Amino acid sequence: MKITEILTPECIISELKSETKEETLAELSANFPYGRLNCDQATAVKVLMDREKLGSTGIGDGIAIPHGKMSGLDDLLLSFGRSKKGIAFDAMDGKPVHLFFLMMAPEDFPSQHLKLLAKISRMLKDTAFRKRLMEAASQDDLYSLIAKQDGLV
Repeated sequence: MKITEILTPECIISELKSETKEETLAELSANFPYGRLNCDQATAVKVLMDREKLGSTGIGDGIAIPHGKMSGLDDLLLSFGRSKKGIAFDAMDGKPVHLFFLMMAPEDFPSQHLKLLAKISRMLKDTAFRKRLMEAASQDDLYSLIAKQDGLV
């Protein structure tokens, strides 16, 4: 599975405006195509916040991969956001999060959901890649970097 089959340039935010966890989840999910789904953004944010209550998806090293499962989806949804200043996200290492991949999956897609989480995790283990993401100048540059790394993993 290629991340670029799911992630579109329109779902990349080069500088998040959010300051809290809930604001971040709302901002990252704002560009999903709700008009084609049997759900709305408020429901998506609630699902994501409920998942966060089970344990933070802030995995450390400035990374968070918030995710949730929802009825009304026919396929995986993915967005990416960057915060140069960092956002308090209850990460495992206690540090602010700068890089976010947010994923929503249909309730009946467990294997695809896990494969995508694993792939994103592998990509973000690369310190040089994370540094390039932080230094990218634009939404298009971020998408190009993700697409290139996607082809390597």
